[in-house]
Amino acid sequence: MQLELAADELKSVLNRLRRAQGQIAGVIKMIEEGRDCEEVITQLSAASRALDRAGFSIIATGLEQCLTEEGQTVADKDRMRARLEKLFLSLA
Repeated sequence: MQLELAADELKSVLNRLRRAQGQIAGVIKMIEEGRDCEEVITQLSAASRALDRAGFSIIATGLEQCLTEEGQTVADKDRMRARLEKLFLSLA
């Protein structure tokens, strides 16, 4: 299944991923500088949340597309829903 995000959804997902990218770069720098463990973990947690939210958004969009796509059989939709559910659970 090819994912097609609407422009506003794409912008939101990319912003979350860029935020996570910046946070991870910050974490690397903090570790290299020997910063406080609590500060490092706080930044890691923030990056993890940003990645999770981007993933959930992508999966939700995929599920919506799967369930509304015309021309698919019930079996096709069930298989796709199962695949998306597995992806969702991998993020949980």
